[in-house]
Amino acid sequence: MDPLLKLLRENATYRPDQLAAMLNLPEAEVTARIRAYEADRVIVGYRTVLNEEKLGLHRVRAVIEVKITPEREGGFDRVAERIAKYAEVRSCYLMSGGYDLLVEVEGSDLREVASFVSAKLATIQGVLSTATHFVLKPYKEQGVLLGGELTDERLAVSP
Repeated sequence: MDPLLKLLRENATYRPDQLAAMLNLPEAEVTARIRAYEADRVIVGYRTVLNEEKLGLHRVRAVIEVKITPEREGGFDRVAERIAKYAEVRSCYLMSGGYDLLVEVEGSDLREVASFVSAKLATIQGVLSTATHFVLKPYKEQGVLLGGELTDERLAVSP
């Protein structure tokens, strides 16, 4: 992977001048490469990871295992794209194993998430079954520890 992309993935708040210094490149070249990556949809967005507990946000999140019947011409893609368009859906992945899609959703309370599953998701043609798992507490979000650095709590091995 391009070292520029690695740095941006690590911390998207780096300014072009900082990136240029880290990569020993001209700032104009870094800016041009970022713009090209954005135009080619290699970089599709920038996000801030929030510790919602510290902000007092009480959103309910769930991951849903979805089994679907693939469509004749579109396979899994058409059903997955339809599901991904809902505002409640944060992420949607095609999976291997016992189910086809993993869908991450968010709502203001349990009832809103349950309503999404029963009234919207389960009624989509091609959806065979769902299994909903509610997130109780996040410890790590997008590679960032939310509680600060965890201490190494392993026991010492003695001979």
